[in-house]
Amino acid sequence: MNRLDLCLEFANTRYWRGQDLPTETLNSPADLAAWAKAPKPPTQKEFERALELRETIHRLFDATAQGKAPAGRDFDGLNAALAAAPARQTLKRDKEAFDWELDMRSGTALALLAPVLWSAGDLLASASLAKVRRCANPECLYLFLDESRAGKRRWCTMSSCGNRAKARRHYHKSKRA
Repeated sequence: MNRLDLCLEFANTRYWRGQDLPTETLNSPADLAAWAKAPKPPTQKEFERALELRETIHRLFDATAQGKAPAGRDFDGLNAALAAAPARQTLKRDKEAFDWELDMRSGTALALLAPVLWSAGDLLASASLAKVRRCANPECLYLFLDESRAGKRRWCTMSSCGNRAKARRHYHKSKRA
């Protein structure tokens, strides 16, 4: 569960951020529990805390993707959440790999999101930070790790924003001709 891009996946639970009304996938504590694969949903207050953390993580990596320094308050907010989150103490063995054991029964935002917070810290401290990108579609703004060979990926996916951009270019090109 502790992938470097897990934090970006969480930040992207709200997408089409460039539109007037972004799309929200976490509309209730039950949605967060389902996303985190938790046995029980957090309280409404903990759910709201989770959404605040998501926005902090988004701002941190969005700034990075634009070549800007993240705001100090966002960096401090992540550090405070990491300090209060359950620690990585015990490894467990799954069928195919090892992972950190985490007790998510408490339902607190920090317990549910500990792997996300660890991922954010690990990504900020890794060489992969330079690979964080933001979709070039101004209506999308989806965050991703550019693992392409050339390191020049521009779109969240070619099947979505990439094809839209190609279609738009083709339309304007044929209209001029």
